[in-house]
Amino acid sequence: MAAKRISARRTTADAQGDVVVLLIGMRINRFRAVHQWLPVMLAMFRMLAELKRQPERGLLSRVLLTASPRTYYVVQYWESKEKLYAYASAPDAFHHAVWARINRMERDGKVRGHVGIWHEAYVVPEGSYEAVYGDMPAFGLAAGHGQVPLEARGRYARDRFAWRG
Repeated sequence: MAAKRISARRTTADAQGDVVVLLIGMRINRFRAVHQWLPVMLAMFRMLAELKRQPERGLLSRVLLTASPRTYYVVQYWESKEKLYAYASAPDAFHHAVWARINRMERDGKVRGHVGIWHEAYVVPEGSYEAVYGDMPAFGLAAGHGQVPLEARGRYARDRFAWRG
């Protein structure tokens, strides 16, 4: 596996226009109920693998994170909210099968609160985001949209917020 190239300077994300961010995750409510939460975790990994194999679906980049031993989530950067919606509702996508299974389990009374799932989606308008990376490979927003020298967008946060594509 190739190492990510580290930029030995300050950079910013080369995002232009609106930015679409999805936070999606799970919370383990009962550690002993491995049979309930492990399939949820594995399904997320399978969806991420599917999206990596099919870049035309619109996922630009993602970062896997943990908030605690119970809570795991993914920050995802998407090309557009339309592509995010299209993936979420595509009958041929793994997400569709997983969501159908969850709905059946709820309807049949088989969901017992052992694992929580959640997501938050944001469309961030141009002029409402900025980013700085020091001595970092492309990460987060820059991994999805590219990385440019900080000077290209302004030395100060107020300059980067004011920048328009």
